[in-house]
Amino acid sequence: MNKIIAIASQKGGVGKTTTAVNLAAFLSSLGYKTILIDFDPQSNATSAFGFIPEEIKTTVYSLIIYNEDPNKAIIDTPYPDLKIIASTRQLAGAEVELVTVFKREFRLKDAIQRIEEQYDFIIIDCPPSLGLLTINALAACKDVIIPVQSSYFSLEGVAQLLNTIDLIKMSLNSKLQVKGVLFTMYSRSRLAEGVYSDLKNNFSSKLYNTIIPKNIRLDEASSHGKPIFYHDNSCKGAKAYKEFGIEVLKSYIEI
Repeated sequence: MNKIIAIASQKGGVGKTTTAVNLAAFLSSLGYKTILIDFDPQSNATSAFGFIPEEIKTTVYSLIIYNEDPNKAIIDTPYPDLKIIASTRQLAGAEVELVTVFKREFRLKDAIQRIEEQYDFIIIDCPPSLGLLTINALAACKDVIIPVQSSYFSLEGVAQLLNTIDLIKMSLNSKLQVKGVLFTMYSRSRLAEGVYSDLKNNFSSKLYNTIIPKNIRLDEASSHGKPIFYHDNSCKGAKAYKEFGIEVLKSYIEI
């Protein structure tokens, strides 16, 4: 199947990494060979699988800076059919290091092309910015999923990200498209209802039906180094991410 999906947001704290981790975990639980690439210098996706970033020898940083073999960076997770390429805080300096590098926007794409035939799904957890790292991720994928929290600042971030996607589509990746917009961290309030109404008005065809609730179990799962399905499979957060995962899967195949 070979689908490359970037989970991207210009703003932090919108459930981006939680979405990347749990989408990857859900797809792999159905038997799809899945790899998560942690492309965020904060390394939260790496930690969410119980790994300590500083203890990992070969990370995504080595792939884009030193052009190392990506197969050396692939790490088995405790879960069947799910692997990860870890991040490190070194990645924070990569944008400066790549300034003079030829075809610097395609470093991640080059690495992915060397492993993509091994996987059904490749999920990229982007950094919460619109810098060169995010440009690398958007140049490497076809589909972008944008998580949006119930905040008007999040809506502003979506507008900026969509502008960046349009620019990249024109210059670096003509196949790039917004796969969908996911409403996250929802709690009943007038503000949340207003933001959701705006999302429906602006992204009706792209807005996922699933709404991810604000759920303490999701935070607990991350702190325990587990996807939500392996921490509390019956909680509201797990049920919501299952529904979201099914929506994503249905957009690629008939199930």
